Amino acid sequence: MNRFEGSIAKIDSHGHLSMVTVSVSGELSVRSIVIETPETARYLKTGQEIAVLFKETEVILCTTETPAISIQNRFEVEVREIEEGSLLSRILLQGEVGELAAVIPSETLSILGLQTGKKVMALIKTNEVMLSEI
Repeated sequence: MNRFEGSIAKIDSHGHLSMVTVSVSGELSVRSIVIETPETARYLKTGQEIAVLFKETEVILCTTETPAISIQNRFEVEVREIEEGSLLSRILLQGEVGELAAVIPSETLSILGLQTGKKVMALIKTNEVMLSEI
């Protein structure tokens, strides 16, 4: 499980949903859509310290700097280590947000040309990001 700490910078709510923007490092932020609102969850308030969590299997890697897709959470990272398996491989990454990991099919390692030191973009869908009180 990937985990970062930050503070809630912005909350946009509609109905029973909230799009929560968490500032995690300088200009870098993570967005999460949650089935809660400030009225139903006491932790949803601007300035609240919060943990951001997402599974390693939910990290998408790409080698194109700015792909034209709808995923909003994008982190420029560098491949630090590759743990290659027969079916799946675990990629350890380092970026401004800190260390994170991705699990991808092993056959895509060569397709993406992944190797230690390569810069890639890590993408995480907003509905795969969980928030937790610290």
